Amino acid sequence: MIEYILLGILAPVALNLMHLLVGIYVVVHRGGMMSLGFTGVSFLTKTIGMVFLTWLGVGFFKLDFRIFMPLLTFFWFFTHIVEAFVIQHYMEN
Repeated sequence: MIEYILLGILAPVALNLMHLLVGIYVVVHRGGMMSLGFTGVSFLTKTIGMVFLTWLGVGFFKLDFRIFMPLLTFFWFFTHIVEAFVIQHYMEN
């Protein structure tokens, strides 16, 4: 049960929080154009992270994909939405 919480909830939240902090830094200190470039690069790194977490949970730890994948994708998507609104707030200021 702890693997589902760690890999399905906390891992995507932590990874997107790291991207959010770097994204805020880029927007505030480097400007909007650099932020757009970072957004493109973060799409690739987040995709790699999602594939890795999927492999780790389903392939390595043999978690039930019917439970693990909805957890992982929901929290991954939810934190993306939060990140988008926060970054947009900083871009407007």
